[in-house]
Amino acid sequence: MIASPWVCRFLPLIPKNQGPVLDLACGSGRHSRLLLDAGYDVWALDKDASLLAPLALLGARCFPFDLEAQDSDSGNAGKVNWPFDPDMFSAIIVTNYLYRPLLSMLTFSLKEQGILIYETFAAGNEVFGRPRSRDFLLQPGELIDCFLSEPVSTRKNQCIAYEHGQINNPKPAIVQRICLRSISVTSTIDASRDHLDGI
Repeated sequence: MIASPWVCRFLPLIPKNQGPVLDLACGSGRHSRLLLDAGYDVWALDKDASLLAPLALLGARCFPFDLEAQDSDSGNAGKVNWPFDPDMFSAIIVTNYLYRPLLSMLTFSLKEQGILIYETFAAGNEVFGRPRSRDFLLQPGELIDCFLSEPVSTRKNQCIAYEHGQINNPKPAIVQRICLRSISVTSTIDASRDHLDGI
């Protein structure tokens, strides 16, 4: 399967040798393969272990893991099933996957200057086929609202690019996609001060 042009466009922004890149819900691994070919340390996660075996042979570190599993017996019912720590990844790539409870965890696990590349189906795709359910379709501006609201910690997300519209390849669909960089709020303030000092 051909890699997403959106991922290819922003792949050069991903820092090298600054931590692994996570291919989340990687499926058959089209982006894991792209990243491995480009020389990145790749971690691939999918709930289907059979899809991961070929990627492991190519050098990816693989995680068979169900992000949507709920363990009601452990007292963790309703909590986000996220297996990664903060500040782990130089980039996270997600395509054709939407599970809203996880969205806030993605930038949580990005390193300083880490890149998030996200693309999935959006409202309006119903006319072209699946998915049709609102559960799997981003609403207008949803990624902007999720990732570019006011920072709640020492980080904020800098939008590099955002789109919501129709694509025609590999087939007609309505998608929403964003590329952002996680940056330190303090470094942003320092840069502003330096700019003002020079005026």
